[in-house]
Amino acid sequence: MAIPDEHRPTPPVPRTDPRGDPFLRTQFAVPALPVTFLRRDRLLKHLDEALATPLTVVHGAAGAGKTFLAADWASARDRPIAWLTARAADQGHGVFWAYLLEALRLAGLPLPPDIEFPTEAGRVDDGLLLRLAARLETADVPVVLVIDEYDRVTDPEITDQLGFVLTQAGRGLHLVLVTRTEPLLPLHRYRAAGAITEIRNAELAFTPDEAADLLAMHGLRLPAADLGALLERTRGWAAGLRLCALAAGEETDPRTYLKEFEADRTTIADFLLTEVLKRQRAETQDLLLRTSILERFCPDLADALTGRTDAGLILAQLHHENAFVEYLGHGWFRLHPLFGEILRAHLRMSRPGLETALHRRAAQWLRRSGSLAETLGHAAAANDWQAAADALVGDLAIGEIFTGLHSDELSELFSGMSADPASPATDLVCAAREISRCDVERGLSRLERAAQALARPSVSSVDDAADMAATRLSCALLEALAARLTGSPGRAERAAAVAVRLQPEVPERLLEAHPELFALLHTYLGSARLWAGRFGEAQAALSTVVDAGRAASTAQPRKECLGHLALIDYLKGFPARAERKALTAVTAADSWESPQVPEPGLASLVLAAVAVDRDELDRAEALLDAAAGARRSWPDPVARAGQSIVTGRVLLARGDPHAALEAADRVVPADVASPWAEAHTASVAAAAHLAEGRPDKAVKLLEELLEDEPVCLVGAARAELAAGRTGAAAELLDRLSPRGDVGPAITVRVALVRAQMAEGTGDLTGQRRLVAQALREARRDRLRRPFREAGPWLAPLLHTVPLRALAEGWLMPGPQGPGGPQGSEELPVIEGLSARERDVLRRLAQMMSTEEIAADLYVSVNTVKTHLKSAYRKLSVNRRHDAVHRARDLGLL
Repeated sequence: MAIPDEHRPTPPVPRTDPRGDPFLRTQFAVPALPVTFLRRDRLLKHLDEALATPLTVVHGAAGAGKTFLAADWASARDRPIAWLTARAADQGHGVFWAYLLEALRLAGLPLPPDIEFPTEAGRVDDGLLLRLAARLETADVPVVLVIDEYDRVTDPEITDQLGFVLTQAGRGLHLVLVTRTEPLLPLHRYRAAGAITEIRNAELAFTPDEAADLLAMHGLRLPAADLGALLERTRGWAAGLRLCALAAGEETDPRTYLKEFEADRTTIADFLLTEVLKRQRAETQDLLLRTSILERFCPDLADALTGRTDAGLILAQLHHENAFVEYLGHGWFRLHPLFGEILRAHLRMSRPGLETALHRRAAQWLRRSGSLAETLGHAAAANDWQAAADALVGDLAIGEIFTGLHSDELSELFSGMSADPASPATDLVCAAREISRCDVERGLSRLERAAQALARPSVSSVDDAADMAATRLSCALLEALAARLTGSPGRAERAAAVAVRLQPEVPERLLEAHPELFALLHTYLGSARLWAGRFGEAQAALSTVVDAGRAASTAQPRKECLGHLALIDYLKGFPARAERKALTAVTAADSWESPQVPEPGLASLVLAAVAVDRDELDRAEALLDAAAGARRSWPDPVARAGQSIVTGRVLLARGDPHAALEAADRVVPADVASPWAEAHTASVAAAAHLAEGRPDKAVKLLEELLEDEPVCLVGAARAELAAGRTGAAAELLDRLSPRGDVGPAITVRVALVRAQMAEGTGDLTGQRRLVAQALREARRDRLRRPFREAGPWLAPLLHTVPLRALAEGWLMPGPQGPGGPQGSEELPVIEGLSARERDVLRRLAQMMSTEEIAADLYVSVNTVKTHLKSAYRKLSVNRRHDAVHRARDLGLL
């Protein structure tokens, strides 16, 4: 039965905005959360605390999780929250306020009759705003209004009106703005008054724990290192992490995918291109694409790439809009890593060939105003090797190839450079690279070509004067290195003289920026002088480097110089001094050392030589192996000669004179013969002949070198004495007596030879006096080897009083026997003590208890015990007293 029309219910009249259009209910609905949404309690807590201020602003990049965060918080509140998505903000003031009033009504706020909806789309009555503020001010419970997508509100008048209502409503309104950009409100006033809470992009980023939980929701678990790499690449960006997790879930090897995915081939690219890039003006898109080739950029550099002058304003606006442009401070910006990857791929696809030109242009700008590393990177990316070489050489940075800090990076960067184009700069870089890779022959060939080109008068008129001076100075550095490697002291002196002459022509800022250049130059000069046997001059050059400061870039040359200085001390017969310098060189105990700097093999070689003198042959062999492994495979004559000499001495001590002779016969190629290398090599060979009963052959081998070398005089005297020519032996030792620059390693041997001579003359008192003298001089340095080499005549004397007392505990077993503390042979320190370990030892030497040391250093007792255990290990001792005694012997206290 039909219902008469007059009895049918009247349908509700739909509410409409000022344009007469029905309200879009989706704009008042709190967005639904995805199934894989991760609740982040730290942010929810921050929003709860934000209710103490009238204004809260949640602003971050697209996909940062702003809306879902606000929606999760709103859904968890115990009372209704007015929610408005501001998509109608561009339809006029009246439309915006009509939507806002409808949001308040739907949240349960009764509006009095005098608060009517605006009737015009383009305007709103000021009285309406005043009445609304008054109604909110009298609300029993403060109204919480969330406006999402507030970045769509671009009309300053709407912002002023909203600010008016917020201010006049007092505690009756708490406004939460969710936006990609900072709102147009006068935020500085709110901040100054403490009336605003802000949750920014950085706080919205996922923490490692949150990222792990999010991936776990997708069934993914990553090791900490892989998770850290993913967070670094995404910067904790919520949408990026979610999209990565979704994509990885479809892969057979999710872990590998998350490590190696190409951002431009993922849905992340679609998101960023649509939500960020394409929403920008054409000029902004162009700037973003061009700057995508840069790791960082400033407005001037960006202008250089665009050819315009508006980068400063654009970049500031992009940063303000959270458009994946990060501000680094001091006028520099960078792109979000994923955004940069995607933009670069888009650049290659949309503008083929432009990327290379941009790299070249960036290199040109950076060469004038930026960092060298960035200049080199862009020049290499443009395949402009001439520009790259000019930058490295012109910046006076060629020494960085040899410092150990950037050697690998520079070698890798220039690996793509071919032999052409050929110029002094490219030849110098090739020479340095080849030498650093131990291809010395090819390196010296390129160096010679560069030197010949620089010698031509026409070259100086082509380039900038400062660049030319830097190029010539770089060439002088490599010339000094070549001199060191070829054993050519004269060439090193000439190179050093050229460098000193050129120094005033090079800008002071370059010299200050690259202290390693002259540090390396003096290292090479000192090594060449050492090879020539000019120890005093070598020490002057080497000490200049050691005393010049502790910049990271000079750590390697300082270590090398310490190794050379240690060798000089050893050659002069001062093993303890040599050991101290060598230990400093091979350890990283001091704060200026860098873990990237390799250990110098020469210092390990000196420690091996000292170990031989102490008759610690196993340790000597281990140190020889360490020296061979640490030393570059350069034809460095100093290290090669030292290796042969110490190897021969170890073989002699092991009782294999034939093998020792073979080691001594190894030829070290060099332009100039080294007096000390020849003398010590001959000394090893003579000792081998003497061990096999050929004293005359030993004498003949040494007689040509007797005049200047103490080691030869002592060796020849031993051989003459073995041949029964006591008078000849005495004459040789008399020639050595006036010299005051020889240490105990020589004088102990001299005393023992004289003692053996005294036995032949029947002067037993003199013999014992000389042996006692030798024991006293050897004891501090624990020089055992001279006594082992002396022969069977010595053993009975050492068991007599008072000689036994002088020998016990270090040369002979002490009263407690071989197993007792005095009878144990102390081993040299191979690993240096840390500063804190030395602090503990100093207090140990003052007889302080463990508890007293802990209180004095403000650390725990367990920490003191840890330092003590480490110090005992390094000092090769087991007791406090022995640790203090050993440290004093080594000059550590």
